[in-house]
Amino acid sequence: QVQLKESGGASVQAGGSLRLSCARSLYTYSTYCMVWFRQTPGKERERVATIDSDGSPTYAESVKGRFTISRDTAMNILYLQMSSLKPEDTAMYYCAADAPDYCSGSYCSCRRDEYKYWGQGTQVTVSS
Repeated sequence: QVQLKESGGASVQAGGSLRLSCARSLYTYSTYCMVWFRQTPGKERERVATIDSDGSPTYAESVKGRFTISRDTAMNILYLQMSSLKPEDTAMYYCAADAPDYCSGSYCSCRRDEYKYWGQGTQVTVSS
């Protein structure tokens, strides 16, 4: 059974930093891609950051230059380093996992629109 467990959420002042972590219980092709989403009540879920097999990241425009996605060498923990936090970053942050949307040779893309496995989320609150 696949489990994703986020941690690291907290309440911080604007301008502060946090690092979120997501631990994956099972590393298989079906959970190869791990990504970060966030959601606030009344708003659509937003994809925050993804990382492809070659380590190349993709970020939402709203977080570019402030957030950094990374993973550990065993690829069972995904991180999101968040800096220069703003009140509008306040949200529940979720880790999600699924198979790649496609692979070509040794490269796999992790940019599907829907994901099968989800964590329970970790709350980030940024006060002004």
